[in-house]
Amino acid sequence: MILVFLHVAPTNTVSKRYSPLVNAWVYPFFEQNWRLFAPDPESVNRRILARTAHTGSDGSVRVSPWFDLTTADRSAVEHHPFPSHTAQNMLRRAWAGYVDSHGGDDKARTERALMMQKYLSNIAADRAAARQGGVFDFIQLRVVTLPIPVPGPAAGNHPPTPVENRLLPWWKVTRHGK
Repeated sequence: MILVFLHVAPTNTVSKRYSPLVNAWVYPFFEQNWRLFAPDPESVNRRILARTAHTGSDGSVRVSPWFDLTTADRSAVEHHPFPSHTAQNMLRRAWAGYVDSHGGDDKARTERALMMQKYLSNIAADRAAARQGGVFDFIQLRVVTLPIPVPGPAAGNHPPTPVENRLLPWWKVTRHGK
């Protein structure tokens, strides 16, 4: 409660001194923006896929097939009468935070970028562990971006936007599984 208070309180000596600590705790959990009042609808659909890897004691590497994290999120929300905000947006917002902090080259240059990378990899690793079981030490994400077509007759007047297929590097994660 104190950290949230320091985050929303007017700037003062204490909030200035502890702003890195406060921001590290507050973001990404309590991000403030105006989207509730002026939403910015998505213009693309993103599918976030993941695969895992495990290095055996003999040095062999076992890589899992790709599986779709976004589809799992959608299915958890689709038939739920009161889906939680986190079920709907956690993965999507983690990806948005990653892109905002990393840009297009996947190199973390700030503490916030490292935090967003860790946040995204933790979400993916936890969901991979829940989905597939087994042991893994590394995770890799692939993000496929598909444009949302323009409705109506205007759809035929515009050339299709190219699809983005972004492959992220392998990330070491805390060992998951048994």
